[in-house]
Amino acid sequence: MLGADFEQASRAIVAQAPATRQTLFFSATFPDAVRAVSRRLQKQPVEATTDAAVVPPEVVQTFFEVAAERRLDALAHLLSTRRPESALVFCHTRGDVEGVEHELAVRGFSVLALHGHVDQRERDEVLVRFANGSCRVLVATDIAARGLDIKNLAAVISYELPKEPDAHLHRVGRTGRAGCSGLAWHLFTPQERVRFQVIEEHSESRLAVEKLPPAFAADSPLPANVVTLCVDAGRADKLRPGDLLGALTGDAGIAKEAVGKINTFDTRTYFAIDKNQAATALQRLSGGRIKGKKFRVRMIG
Repeated sequence: MLGADFEQASRAIVAQAPATRQTLFFSATFPDAVRAVSRRLQKQPVEATTDAAVVPPEVVQTFFEVAAERRLDALAHLLSTRRPESALVFCHTRGDVEGVEHELAVRGFSVLALHGHVDQRERDEVLVRFANGSCRVLVATDIAARGLDIKNLAAVISYELPKEPDAHLHRVGRTGRAGCSGLAWHLFTPQERVRFQVIEEHSESRLAVEKLPPAFAADSPLPANVVTLCVDAGRADKLRPGDLLGALTGDAGIAKEAVGKINTFDTRTYFAIDKNQAATALQRLSGGRIKGKKFRVRMIG
């Protein structure tokens, strides 16, 4: 939050805080830039540190050297042949994210994009869809590498190696959380080998480099089996997940097993549903009532 994208907002919040307060900083890494902010905002802070961050043993990571012009094909190959249930792909810039997202979508992959210019409402919807399985692949900048907790994320993929080893650890740390297993795949070109060597030195261990085949088979995207519907009502309307589930399995006649994760916000509620039942759920909820009230219901993907 103290990086370039959020520093101005963070300073504005601090300016409204009382002069007498307790200010705590938490970070997986503590670069000089953050220490400088600490000196400006904290008074005689006490620093508590843990052992150096490492890739957890539950995560199996593999590096792939690839020619720059084959990078996108290599990404599609990994997604098609290894078929992770969910994959978070990291790129450097907004332009890279949008380009990769577009190319994967053209190839038939279920994919969304996330970067610093995505507004909060759209960001919420993107993360809901990715977390509930109605989107299989999320392409993001490193904004998603810090503070983003997606349960049971199967794989993270570096489309390009980050310039700093700390950023590499942040990326890998999105998978293999809370004792779960995870996969981390990293593409790098011969021109990026120096970055690979820095990451290897930082890890103090030999890193596995695997060869890709000379030719890639046709793309085979893993389809999403659920879609996401949105009810324009939420906590402010006293709409609870149980109320929605009751409406779906009651008046709408949808089997409980067809309903997936339900996410409730102040004014919206999202739910995943088997794609074969989505049209029926949309029609019946739109024509019926939830807790005795009519709400707008729409499909978002």
